Amino acid sequence: IKLEDDNHCFACGKKNECGLRLEFSYADGILTTEFIPRKIYQGYKDITHGGVITTILDEAMIQAAIAEGINPVTAEIIIRFKKPLMISEAAVVKAKMIKRGSRVIEAEARLFRKSDSSLIAEAHSKLIPVK
Repeated sequence: IKLEDDNHCFACGKKNECGLRLEFSYADGILTTEFIPRKIYQGYKDITHGGVITTILDEAMIQAAIAEGINPVTAEIIIRFKKPLMISEAAVVKAKMIKRGSRVIEAEARLFRKSDSSLIAEAHSKLIPVK
């Protein structure tokens, strides 16, 4: 499979009008992004949909691998939700690779409420490098 970026990725694509348009920074092995959910991303009233949170955590782990020169796809992801992320509430995501093998990479990501650094959700994934 050939992975191509046409800037329409739901998570990070700049041309996707409905997308999250996440921007990332990478330093010292940690990938970081910030996110403020809009009303269109809600599940229950004024609460960010869990699928959107999962997407953000997944993308952060993928981007952490990309920042290290690996182009992976997600094989497995485990999410633990701790607290709701309210609509219009700023959040920070931090992700990193925790195990780097030739066939499988493991990564983790955490989403925090920006105002008080409380943990909203955390994820662990297994990624497969695509050659």
